[in-house]
Amino acid sequence: MPCTPFREAISARLDGEPLGMSTDALERHLGSCPDCAAWSERAALTTRRARLASAPVVPDLTGAVLAALPRELPGVAVAARRRLVDTGLRLALLAVGVAQAGIAWPVLVTGPGAMSAPTHMAHETGAWNLAVAAAFLAVAAAPRLAAGALPFLLSFTALLVPVTLADLGAGHVHADRALTHLLLVAGVALVSAGAFRARRRRVHGVPVGQRVPA
Repeated sequence: MPCTPFREAISARLDGEPLGMSTDALERHLGSCPDCAAWSERAALTTRRARLASAPVVPDLTGAVLAALPRELPGVAVAARRRLVDTGLRLALLAVGVAQAGIAWPVLVTGPGAMSAPTHMAHETGAWNLAVAAAFLAVAAAPRLAAGALPFLLSFTALLVPVTLADLGAGHVHADRALTHLLLVAGVALVSAGAFRARRRRVHGVPVGQRVPA
């Protein structure tokens, strides 16, 4: 019988694999074939040396790899900055909405007080200002509402600001009363900024509520 199957069995035994024959048959052949016996010894010695050999020296490339990496992942940095700005806008709008409600509520509940307007007109003014505060607070809670609130807020501001300036110049309103309208202007600016940012995300294909870089 040729020696090839037995040498394959020897190699398989060294690798811990099935022999493909019985152990007794392999041992009988090794006892009767000096060439295969010598080949088995050489294979065992070669395998042992290969397994005990030290690993080759590999240069430490950690520094080079780290130096090649960007300092920060651009997408992550953009997303983090976007979340920071969005959160700042919402908190500022929340503060403006609370302040606006704080001014409107007493007028709505108690009437004109020191104001020279009739009671019903004071109540209407309080209701309008409280509605503005509610719009600010709603957008702060749900920024996706910014675009829908803008037509009401912008039209109200566009009408109120020139009228207030004219009344202030004519002495029909006190300066401290006119300054309270700065809350309205600040709130509208914040809502406009939120709507602009949301529109820019939609243009770049990023949903408004998704926190990923555009």
